[in-house]
Amino acid sequence: MPVLLDLFLTFLKIGAVSFGGGYSMIPLVTEEVVGKGWMTESQVLDFIAVSESTPGPVAVNMATFVGATQGGILGALISTFGVVLPAFVIILVVASVLKGLLKYAPTNAFLCGVRPVVMGLIVGTGVTLILTVIFGLSRISDSLSFDYRAFFIFSFVAFLSVLYKKMKKRTLSPIVIILISAVFGIVLYGFL
Repeated sequence: MPVLLDLFLTFLKIGAVSFGGGYSMIPLVTEEVVGKGWMTESQVLDFIAVSESTPGPVAVNMATFVGATQGGILGALISTFGVVLPAFVIILVVASVLKGLLKYAPTNAFLCGVRPVVMGLIVGTGVTLILTVIFGLSRISDSLSFDYRAFFIFSFVAFLSVLYKKMKKRTLSPIVIILISAVFGIVLYGFL
């Protein structure tokens, strides 16, 4: 199968079965991209970090980056189109019939069933990132290699977020969190 068609179909499938936004797509993207040999797990983690640091939805950014690595600019466009097409179609359909659907019990039951799954995918992604980045575990057979610098950055940002929330009664901007983390990353990984 030509790589451009494979990129489109892969990200079309991911976009069609992912509910809950970009973070719930990360496990699917990782499975597909690593499974197809397009990237290693380490490269996917790097792309997740870059995707979170750049403007736009994480899933769209990841699709764009993966597509660019496999098919250049055209690959980036095709992957991005593939991942957003299902959501676009679903939103059009849902928006046109939303008021009528919400009064039906099966619709509410469906939404109640999907919410815990989305939450589980997001929590699972967070746990996987912590295990991989801080503890160096991407497989069960890997040996533990604790990264003190990553743990320090994570702990500091978490502490700062909680402190800010207590003092200001609102959450710290994700942009500020990313910038603080980037500065610590440059200092701790670039100079030490």
